[in-house]
Amino acid sequence: MESIAAFSSTTSISTTPTSSFFNHSVSKTRPWFTFPMEAKPRLEAMRASENIQPSQVDLSSTKPKEGKLWGGRFEESVTDAVERFTESISFDKELYKQDIMGSRAHAIMLAEQGLISGSDKNNILQGLEEIERCIENGDFIWRTDREDVHMNIEAALTDMIGEPAKKLHTARSRNDQVLTDFRLWCRDAIDRIIKHIKHLQVSLVTLALKNEGLIVPGYTHLQRAQPVLLQHHLLAYVEQLERDAGRLVDCRARLNFCPLGACALAGTGLPIDRFMTSNALGFTAPLRNSIDAVSDRDFVLEFLSANSIIAIHLSRLGEEWVLWASEEFGFITPSDSVSTGSSIMPQKKNPDPMELVRGKSARVIGDLVTLLTLCKGLPHAYNRDLQEDKEPVFDSVKTISGMLEVSAEFALNITLNRRRIEKALPAGHLDATTLADYLVKKGIPFRTSHDIVGRSVALCVSKNCQLQDLNLDELSSIATVFDEDVYEFLGAENAVNKFCSYGSTGSACVANQLNYWVSKLEIN
Repeated sequence: MESIAAFSSTTSISTTPTSSFFNHSVSKTRPWFTFPMEAKPRLEAMRASENIQPSQVDLSSTKPKEGKLWGGRFEESVTDAVERFTESISFDKELYKQDIMGSRAHAIMLAEQGLISGSDKNNILQGLEEIERCIENGDFIWRTDREDVHMNIEAALTDMIGEPAKKLHTARSRNDQVLTDFRLWCRDAIDRIIKHIKHLQVSLVTLALKNEGLIVPGYTHLQRAQPVLLQHHLLAYVEQLERDAGRLVDCRARLNFCPLGACALAGTGLPIDRFMTSNALGFTAPLRNSIDAVSDRDFVLEFLSANSIIAIHLSRLGEEWVLWASEEFGFITPSDSVSTGSSIMPQKKNPDPMELVRGKSARVIGDLVTLLTLCKGLPHAYNRDLQEDKEPVFDSVKTISGMLEVSAEFALNITLNRRRIEKALPAGHLDATTLADYLVKKGIPFRTSHDIVGRSVALCVSKNCQLQDLNLDELSSIATVFDEDVYEFLGAENAVNKFCSYGSTGSACVANQLNYWVSKLEIN
């Protein structure tokens, strides 16, 4: 995946040379603007009065409650209980980088359209750079009386530079602002998750490469069915993960449209250029309908749905490895580095990371259900209910990233117990279907072949032996078509070697699959 260029104090805002808007850049090392002279005394006075350093902004929550930026028509302030209940800064401060990114693009567009002066734009951009540096240094104190990430940053900017900051909110609302931030954040999160998916794919292919030729029982209904190469089995998960990545890529393409400029719901009568800000932020285009722009949460539902499917796949992998690590199976031994012990039973060695992967899948699915329930029945356009969309998304992304990371770690730290697997392999008559194929090649209809092999298995059960242990006379007593060449089809290894259909577990087919993934994932 291409990495998404983000606005930061070291990143240029530059994509298309056709407009002077795209020639602006913000750089810590070589600033292209200076603070207007009228703003410098205000900033210095603020710092002096608060006794803070240039990289700090004092937003102490112990200050008296200040008037809201939206409070012009209100005569009373909200109660403490209402303020605590309605604030979102405790979690949406996660969006600070995207919020500053959007404000930079918006300020430059306003200046290009003549809605603010060039000096105001420079003033705003310098202030935003200062605030971003302050946040990243851990010096920014988030105030609950400023409600959310947007108002905290805007109020801090006003404290810092005064009147020019009040022009920044021209032709935008918190409704389109938060959706712009959220789409940018989700876009970046998708890119991070796709990287985690690739890492797990590489880990699984690496495990497959280390275990060439190892045959394991394949199961249906959790009953032994047919022999398969371990490599084939592991590549099944790699295929699932590839679809998971594809869903995220599709989701990313659909969410990559810009709400900025839709304002509260109806747009604006001011001459803004939404295509300018959309391009600057790396979006495909502005959203066509302003009502849809501020009320849509489809991209969130799709994102969490994709995460939930990933979680289900990882849970299935976790379940399998927990079983395989049990004494009953004994197929794998996790290293101590990915295992835990018991507080009371000193002999225990538990594959806890994969149990938690299995358990945390419920959490990711729950995040999706929360959003589905949240959005059900909401009228257009924006409703305050939608403030509740952030935490489930943040949780889903954090949880699925952790699940992918620890699954890859586990894959790189397990040992396949070849002797145990080979000793257990004969049980279950795994070559029965291959024996039916043998009869089909002899001209016997498949249903008749199925019946003949079924009776052969019944004979094995009565004799407590395997199909390959039956002599030719015993096989011929069931069907005269059997000949000496039948033994080329019996036994797990012979059975695996007979598979030849595209995508099957045959050695040549699996080698082709493995080569494909080694090349695609660029594994050395």
